[in-house]
Amino acid sequence: MVAPVPTPIVVVGIGADGWDGLPLASRRAVEQADVVFGSARQVAGVQEHCSETRTWPSPLVPNLRPMIDACTGSRVCVLASGDPMFHGIGVTLAREFGADRLRVYPAPSSVSLACARLGWALHHTTTVSLVNSPAETVLPELADGRRILVLSRGSSTPGEIAVVLSANGFGASEMTVLEQLGGPAERVARGIAEESTFEGVDPLNVVALLCVRDPDAARHTRIPGLADSAYTGDGQMTKREVRALTLSALAPAPGELLWDIGGGSGTIAIEWMRTDESCRAVTFESSHARREQIETNARLLGVPSLVVHGGAPESFAAVSNADAVPDAVFIGGGLTGADMLEGCWDAVRTGGRVVANSVTAESDSLLLTAAAKYGGELRRFQIYRGEPLGAFTTWRPQLPVTQWSVTKR
Repeated sequence: MVAPVPTPIVVVGIGADGWDGLPLASRRAVEQADVVFGSARQVAGVQEHCSETRTWPSPLVPNLRPMIDACTGSRVCVLASGDPMFHGIGVTLAREFGADRLRVYPAPSSVSLACARLGWALHHTTTVSLVNSPAETVLPELADGRRILVLSRGSSTPGEIAVVLSANGFGASEMTVLEQLGGPAERVARGIAEESTFEGVDPLNVVALLCVRDPDAARHTRIPGLADSAYTGDGQMTKREVRALTLSALAPAPGELLWDIGGGSGTIAIEWMRTDESCRAVTFESSHARREQIETNARLLGVPSLVVHGGAPESFAAVSNADAVPDAVFIGGGLTGADMLEGCWDAVRTGGRVVANSVTAESDSLLLTAAAKYGGELRRFQIYRGEPLGAFTTWRPQLPVTQWSVTKR
């Protein structure tokens, strides 16, 4: 017996101007639907033009498939804010039901409307979504003179952004809050981050940032090798210069997943994630206090989605299915633990990378054995830093580091 072909899911983008702003094709899609799903605000604007409306519950994602599946045989229309495929529900629907089942009628996105109001070039404007993320997520994007559009979670988001900017050397940045874009209640408010609280903002808003950096502020770019002072904690970390060399060996690419063994202060995992917004990381650390400091550092440096587990390899089984096969593994601690190298080798995908650093003779011996067994490259380096010695300057050596790096074939 041939399975019935599922009915298409029609996704209609709608702006703050509601029904009046919909083009003819989008109106027809709504009118012809048996059931129209959307937020309370969205369905209120179209309910006079359709048979039945249903409002999304909270949380939405766990209920999405059951609600759509319950309408089997009916013509379903889903309302989305602006462009459904730009940080919208269209992306979730495509992931859940497959892109082939969707028929999408986009409206202008909030970012397109904001750039039109501001006279900004859309293709040169960075976008950050805080809909499901804390305000610190904007931090990796900050750079002097950069233009950023932030998709807000609600009315409190502009004030939260102002606090984060002020606390991180960008308090002089210009902020423009654009509310109800494209609708009859559209409003624009402007202010300087360190001077503004942005109270009474409409929940439907986008925040435009023109970044102005304090000349004395710490410089935190996406390039690996942040200053050691960027991190809080007990000082247990891969130091700046070695960190840059280690990230070079790990070679992060967009969308890739890292396992960081022996997280310490979280430096390797954090800077892996900062290289691209789509990079993910899981760090393993046996110390409860250090796990807390890793989470703090991740939030303060703009990658709050870093996943933190207990010690390795015993915590490998606790990793979610989505994070179970890393593209790269870094071993910065615990090399002498039972089955550590073998567990990491088994975990990494074929074609993935393993990088391990050592500062002891015992760990060096393990890396020599691993290189003989799996191949790869061995290198050794030592960093010297200039420090005062009375009226003169001397070169103070740090511990020499042995590094093994290999690609799994």
